[in-house]
Amino acid sequence: MAGGFKQFLLRGNVVDLAVGVVVGAAFGAVVTEFTKDLLTPLIAAVVGKPDFSNIHFEVNGSKFLVGSFFNAIISFLLISTAVYFFVVLPVNALMTRAKNEPPPPDPTTKKCPECLSEIPIAAKRCAFCTSQI
Repeated sequence: MAGGFKQFLLRGNVVDLAVGVVVGAAFGAVVTEFTKDLLTPLIAAVVGKPDFSNIHFEVNGSKFLVGSFFNAIISFLLISTAVYFFVVLPVNALMTRAKNEPPPPDPTTKKCPECLSEIPIAAKRCAFCTSQI
């Protein structure tokens, strides 16, 4: 049982997936901080609020934090754009280059030199014009 578990863990795709999840989480944190610390103040300067994440409105005493929602949307857009351009496009290009077309199958017929009919390769006489090949 332990041998099977060890074999499962050492399979290439499990390790690749684990590395991808860890790198993806770290990249998500970097993009979130970039959005919160650099992009949000820039947008807030244009909007006129001192802090973009503090944009909110109240209804019956309940605060709706619209700025935090905008931060999440901007983070999502940045992450998805980066994943598309740095992962999806290169992998698709690599797969296109790596895709080899299968070789054409060996021919099973040939043309008769006299009547140009299709005959089997091993034929010694044409079935259509009876010429010897």
